Amino acid sequence: MRIASVSFRYGRRDPWVLSDADLVLGPGDVAEVAGPNGTGKSTLLRLAAGLLRPVRGRVEDRPRVVGYAPERFPADQPFTVAAYLRHMAAVRRVAQDAIGHWSERLGMDHLLGRNLPDLSKGSAHKVGLAQALLAEPGLLVLDEPFAGLDAATRAELPRIIAEISARGGIVVVSDHQGDLRDFPGLRRFEVRDRAVRALEPVEKAGEAPLTVLEVAVPTPKAAELADRLRAEGCTVRITARVAREAAE
Repeated sequence: MRIASVSFRYGRRDPWVLSDADLVLGPGDVAEVAGPNGTGKSTLLRLAAGLLRPVRGRVEDRPRVVGYAPERFPADQPFTVAAYLRHMAAVRRVAQDAIGHWSERLGMDHLLGRNLPDLSKGSAHKVGLAQALLAEPGLLVLDEPFAGLDAATRAELPRIIAEISARGGIVVVSDHQGDLRDFPGLRRFEVRDRAVRALEPVEKAGEAPLTVLEVAVPTPKAAELADRLRAEGCTVRITARVAREAAE
């Protein structure tokens, strides 16, 4: 997926929020978008997700299925949590079983009968995450996903992100709390002065620098080799094409 020379402003006479922004992401990439408040991080995430259209430039090769969880979930809606998720599952044409799966993983089974307007910010945030995950997104966009979450869910979310990455999905996150800073293979970008620039990986003291290798192996052997490399502490990403072939 590529954000190609994208410029954006909210009104014809408004200042530019982004100007000639470029960002290229491949299958399996997990990217953190950083930068000071008010620099356009959330705008960039909405452009990536397709919720906003560029004024100039274009977004190319966006995965077909997109999940987006905003920083503030709009909880002022006349639904229970279960009714809302059933509606979203129907809209996205996924099995209702997905609701139970994600409710359990996000620790929100006890919220299903609650009315959305009665939820705390953290509980409403879980609902936003659940609806974003229902359809197994090829692109998952998360705006401050750790805000207000309990410890168990904060620990579970990186595992979910790793699973999406392993099957060739792309994850783009704004995370000022730094919960993903130690995520293996994390790519970091900064939004500043209306532009997007890549940040160098942060190496910890005493750690050897990382090298990225591209290895082509027969598809039937890909999963076995990936498991062996992960057991040795390597970060492994399987391309979307290989992931599809392995599932067939």
